[in-house]
Amino acid sequence: MRIIAGEFRSRRLVAPRGMATRPTSDRLRETLFNVLGSAVEGANFADLYAGSGAVGIEALSRGARSVLFVDEAEAAVRAIRENLTSLQVRQGFTIEQRSVASALRRLAERGGAAWQVVVLDPPYAMAKEYEQTLGLLGELNEKLLQGGAVVVAEHEKRSSLGESFGPLRRTRVLTQGDAALSFYRIDSPTRPAPG
Repeated sequence: MRIIAGEFRSRRLVAPRGMATRPTSDRLRETLFNVLGSAVEGANFADLYAGSGAVGIEALSRGARSVLFVDEAEAAVRAIRENLTSLQVRQGFTIEQRSVASALRRLAERGGAAWQVVVLDPPYAMAKEYEQTLGLLGELNEKLLQGGAVVVAEHEKRSSLGESFGPLRRTRVLTQGDAALSFYRIDSPTRPAPG
């Protein structure tokens, strides 16, 4: 597993030890960031179910202002810290070791999250996590998302996620191998139209 582009291009990353982790493939991560394009530079970015942190670290490499990594597994948090340390990244990130639902509720209560890009990649078998997390992002969007924010869920190609979660509406689905990326934006007249 390696960083695709940006400041840390070609640097290798470690995956969490002792876990049945399914890191996002380099090829799928490259597709994701090609689609996100310039939206990443200067963005507040959230990497939910972060695992190794590869997606969030890729965002940092490509100029994200800040990245929130959320994973409740101790082995995942250790791997994220190890990867950030090996790249000598000392600022511009926060790590939350808790469930994603708990982290989202806590951040909504505290205020000030306001992400432009959110990527979630729960274990494929945990179908309820997709619905719960997308539902919370839809419900708490005014406290967690900036206008024009994009939310991307990686899932199995054969599993179809809902078209909408509150004001979050699916705008695009890309498939690659057995995986798919579903892109969502807020459907609201007060928000900028999807690009």
